[in-house]
Amino acid sequence: MSGEKSLDEIKKFWPKEAPDIENVPKYIKKYKEDLIVIKYGGNVLIDRNIFNNFIEDISVINKLGLSIIVVHGGGPRIERELKKYNIQTKFINGLRVTDKKVIKIVEEVLIDFNNDIVSSLKKKGSRAVSINSKINNVINVVPNKQELGFVGVPDKINLDTIKYMISQNQIPIVAPLGLDKNNQTYNINGDTAASAIAKKLKSRRLILMTNVEGVYDDRKKLIPEIKPLDLENLIKWKIVGEGMIPKIENCVDAVENGVRGVVILDGRKPHSILDEIFSDKGSGTLIRK
Repeated sequence: MSGEKSLDEIKKFWPKEAPDIENVPKYIKKYKEDLIVIKYGGNVLIDRNIFNNFIEDISVINKLGLSIIVVHGGGPRIERELKKYNIQTKFINGLRVTDKKVIKIVEEVLIDFNNDIVSSLKKKGSRAVSINSKINNVINVVPNKQELGFVGVPDKINLDTIKYMISQNQIPIVAPLGLDKNNQTYNINGDTAASAIAKKLKSRRLILMTNVEGVYDDRKKLIPEIKPLDLENLIKWKIVGEGMIPKIENCVDAVENGVRGVVILDGRKPHSILDEIFSDKGSGTLIRK
């Protein structure tokens, strides 16, 4: 953990469109002893401008000395690569059926993207470190369901590796891949991987960056804050659409198992992570007890 910075030092790298800089020291104090897990996923993975904005925000948070872990997805990039090879896949309950041929492409795409994030952060002066199935693997999995093929559920998380990196003011960048007892690679749903890590670390926040503003009520209005039970009712009453159900189930599971709060926010919006961490109004929908 680096030493606390003065406002004059922060001004040198604080983005112009970000929240009021005067409030930043207050929020550094709030989060400095805690861990924040950030999941970067959805269609925001494709747009390079959004990617660059994300890299800047992660770099800013790191320079402020806060402890963050990034877990990324890869669905749209995987889809694009599979199309190149004319490979069609089907989904069961939002999870891609993954055979031998598909897992090879999934692993290549996710590791390539993992390296892209790490090298982009290094260019910004942040010490990011790759965690994937080939290097520093921290996720051991068991198979999900037989019909899904090489899709895994996190079984054990190696916290020592993650905690050591954080103690060195490094940013662990985690690909949603894991290994089984035979060292076979498995694909993991990105939200599930992020939630599993956040639960094990008992993180202060799990932030899910996606391509929606947050959770909406029956009038299509954004819900700024909601409790797990009320969130489950939105599923029961079919107010929440099918695509959001696995995400929301992961959110509820995380909050019920040691994570202080989960936020779903719009990763397309510039500096949405900084808005969430460094302002009173926050960003998106906060789920907590």
